[in-house]
Amino acid sequence: MRKPTDRTVMHSYPGMVAIVTASYNGQDNVMAAGWHSYISFDPPIYGVAIGHERHTYELMKQSGQFAVHFLPMEKAQFIQQAGVYTGASTDKFLLGEMAYDRGITIDAPILEDAYVAYECKVIDVNKYGDHDWFVGDITQFYRDDDMFLDNGLPDDEKLTIPLYLGRSTYTSPGERKEYRVRRD
Repeated sequence: MRKPTDRTVMHSYPGMVAIVTASYNGQDNVMAAGWHSYISFDPPIYGVAIGHERHTYELMKQSGQFAVHFLPMEKAQFIQQAGVYTGASTDKFLLGEMAYDRGITIDAPILEDAYVAYECKVIDVNKYGDHDWFVGDITQFYRDDDMFLDNGLPDDEKLTIPLYLGRSTYTSPGERKEYRVRRD
């Protein structure tokens, strides 16, 4: 039975984990971010919450740019590693055997295995508690068209999207149903 509690209850999962990359002064890093969102369609704007203690935080703050990626379920171990290890002492790209290219509009790694990726230039940063919300104009889009149907939805036969449950555990979407509601 549901009851009041004095403890903070974190329950926004399951959810997609974004992989954020940044580069500054010749140093590349990658991290997993559970708190992120599309903010605007036109113009395209994306936001991500980054903890002050994260190595990526300073790279993003100094460079004014970042990239956001979404990886398939086969890369869930890399996603977890990117969220657990620190880039201050670990080359997470090497550890996870993750190949990348340089961005087109920004100088940050763009992961080869991402089925979707965005290059972003920071337009705003706001502090909210123990995280800063970095907001970026999306300046370049990437999409692996082979992973999507003609209607733009992911192809479940080719792409399994990892959903983070918490406590280092991932799942994937189950049964797909379409609900059409007629508005009067």
